[in-house]
Amino acid sequence: MTQWEKPVLTLKNFNKTFGNGCSFCKDKPENLKGGCCPKCRTIYACRDVSLCVYCGEVVGIVGESGSGKSTLMQALYFDSEPTDGEYYLDAYKNGERNIFADSRRQQKWVRNMLLGMVYQNPVMGLKMHFSAQSNIAEKMIAAGNRDVHSMVARGNDLLERVSIPPARRKDNPCNFSGGMQQRVQIAKALANEPPVLLLDEITTGLDLSVQADVLELIQKIQRANRNSILLVSHDLSVIRMLADRTVVMRNGQIIEEGLTDQILEDPQHPYTQQLVYSLL
Repeated sequence: MTQWEKPVLTLKNFNKTFGNGCSFCKDKPENLKGGCCPKCRTIYACRDVSLCVYCGEVVGIVGESGSGKSTLMQALYFDSEPTDGEYYLDAYKNGERNIFADSRRQQKWVRNMLLGMVYQNPVMGLKMHFSAQSNIAEKMIAAGNRDVHSMVARGNDLLERVSIPPARRKDNPCNFSGGMQQRVQIAKALANEPPVLLLDEITTGLDLSVQADVLELIQKIQRANRNSILLVSHDLSVIRMLADRTVVMRNGQIIEEGLTDQILEDPQHPYTQQLVYSLL
């Protein structure tokens, strides 16, 4: 893509397995059934996944349940450890250091400073019995901020941007609707101005009108901040609205990728065709 040069995020040959494997599956991956070895029951959640995200780009990841989408996101945010692979961020040591090979301390710094995560389930991303403002302050404290006034000001600014009324900003997220919880998650993810946002099924379980509000908010923030976004969704309408490029996963592997319009209008892989045409 000529408008982009160096990727903001690069993932190379990422693998995540649950189990030790055996000669039946290690030597002949074609023996796997749905990403699982029928003999030793090892699960190959992600297999040799490579992708990149450029500055200001939104990359969508689609696929059925169990395709490896969320496993990939968990590893990128250091919620789980990879089996092997390489992970680079341009904002971290000039994109020349494999973050998967770094210490947990360094990974925590990357997570707090360079990444923002919005989970499908807000319980994963928020402390439900801390106020909305305190959730944002927590992210800033994790990044080393100790200035109370700046944290309050930043919290108010972000909560205003995601349309949380002033009267509710000291309320706990457990008392918010699902849509409001997602908006607080988005504000928290933006607390330290990360160059990369990871969004995992952020509209699942929300009413259609609320989904539209959340998506419009993401679109507005992305255009204003030029964040690079990796977006997981099973909903192709979400992908069509937000993603510049789309990656299709099945059984832990990438089976097709390209410009979103190309993937949705002229899918090449039989599985992608099935996925797209089943929703027409």
